[in-house]
Amino acid sequence: MEHVLSRRLAAVLCADVAGYSALVGADESGTVAALKGHQTAVLQLLQRHGGRVVDLAGDGIVAEFSSTVSAVEAAVAMQALMAERNADVPVNKRLVFRVGVNQGDVVHDDSHIYGDGINVAARLQQIGEPGGVYVSGKVFEEVRDRMKTGFRDLGERELKNIARPVRVFEVVTGVGRSTRSPEFGPVTPRRPTVAVLPFDNMGGDSEQEYFADGVVEDIITALSRFRDFAVVARNSSFVYKGRAVDVRQVGRELGVRYVLEGSVRRARDRLRITAQLVDAMTGAHLWADKFDGKLDDVFEFQDQITLKVASVAEPTIRWAEIERSRRERPDSVEAYDLYLRALPMHLSQTRDANAEAIALLLKAIELEPNNPTFLVYAGNAMLHRSTMGWPAIGTDDTAHGIELVERALANARDDAVALSLSSMMLIHNLRDYDRGLMLTQRAVEANPNNLTVMIFAGITHLHIGNVDDAIAFSEHAIRLSPSLDGAHWPLTAISHAQMIKENYEEALVWAKRSVSANPSFVCTYWMLVAANAHLGRMDEARRHLVTLKRLSPGVTIAQVWAAQPQKDASRTQAILDGLRLAGVAEQ
Repeated sequence: MEHVLSRRLAAVLCADVAGYSALVGADESGTVAALKGHQTAVLQLLQRHGGRVVDLAGDGIVAEFSSTVSAVEAAVAMQALMAERNADVPVNKRLVFRVGVNQGDVVHDDSHIYGDGINVAARLQQIGEPGGVYVSGKVFEEVRDRMKTGFRDLGERELKNIARPVRVFEVVTGVGRSTRSPEFGPVTPRRPTVAVLPFDNMGGDSEQEYFADGVVEDIITALSRFRDFAVVARNSSFVYKGRAVDVRQVGRELGVRYVLEGSVRRARDRLRITAQLVDAMTGAHLWADKFDGKLDDVFEFQDQITLKVASVAEPTIRWAEIERSRRERPDSVEAYDLYLRALPMHLSQTRDANAEAIALLLKAIELEPNNPTFLVYAGNAMLHRSTMGWPAIGTDDTAHGIELVERALANARDDAVALSLSSMMLIHNLRDYDRGLMLTQRAVEANPNNLTVMIFAGITHLHIGNVDDAIAFSEHAIRLSPSLDGAHWPLTAISHAQMIKENYEEALVWAKRSVSANPSFVCTYWMLVAANAHLGRMDEARRHLVTLKRLSPGVTIAQVWAAQPQKDASRTQAILDGLRLAGVAEQ
């Protein structure tokens, strides 16, 4: 009779001992004896929590649970038990487990289970820190409101032999990270991690307390939309509510690199919010601001604070990470560090820096071939090089750039930055205005607080021909962070929009601001040359043309037209006519 395999939904716990082979090599008999004793205690614990042990090979344990909550509770209890059993053991002899928990379909035969449910759990255990418990997004959604433990969002991770990235959460059982064995220290994640602490209520008014908590919850939600960093969940950071804390201690206990803290103060019918972003490793203040509002429009005030804080936090953290990588890991060949080193070169928009950025990004892609951020920045840099007419990196920079952008889109899902930058490239290089606008709209919906998304939404609308929308998005980006790196893009976009409206004096105002932000951005000089020429200021036009030719040797009308796509070609006419007046050649 043919044997029929059964299939069912289950929670799976996988665990193994970190560094077991090295421990055996140092003391085989002692390590094996210790493992046997630990296994006996752990198996009894798992069974008390409703687990069925289905595999016990070497130092590994696999257990199946009908309840996801029971599986996570068992994992936490297991690590607490191991911390107790290791308390009096010398550090170099401790056996410390890594644990992963997943929920999914499993296939049963007489004695074993198979399938993605167990495969993902095993991969989670393998990427975990010793002493930690790591769960998939499926498990988190199932248990988040049913357990007292906290969770730290580590973002999506590529797991070996798993087709799709998996959202990973670390279980945080309390302030002291009791699931972690102390000798291993706090996690230093490859991507930065942020904790938003409860804001201090400086008055004691309960209504003010609700407002302060609401602001923090909204900021956590807004920051969680960003893909460049992970955000500690509310129930982990709120254990510090009402306590005087040292941000460096918070960094160690929660394993975070950055801490956002603040306070709320009330004076009659007015509220003042202060907020500051601090490097949890050094204690250095990276950004601080204050916000004043009235109680009669408290919800609008709350929205304004959330928008401002979220939009400033992302570029501030990004540049802090760039400086950290430059200072601490200048020779690192890890993908994330290569990306960080490429970013300032990419933003400088000069020919040589562009080539260096491409080289670094392509190395990062070799290490993480499906990372949409690396792919889209590399594609963007490659296509910008082609558009500017700079010497080619490969045999066909345009084709290679488009291929990278399409790969980024295939992996982007709701990655707002990847969607936004891809939309620009589709418009610039394929003149696919409809698809470009659709991607821009998806990016804005995915993260309306992301400055990069706001900047490129303005540029997209400029190319589509929605001039007023282009100005609105660009002004919004500048208002959110007037001193941000990359300000030359929205400033130049507004200058271009004013050129379309034939407001040449206004176009010059915005172009001059753009030069102050980035004196090497080629497109700004198109505006400076053309606007001055239209106003009859030919000496000024020719002075700026000298700089333009230095930055873009051999610049021609045809080249500028190719670099500034417009759904309605007449929208570029004012720029092209002004450049002609100043003496720029057609070909």
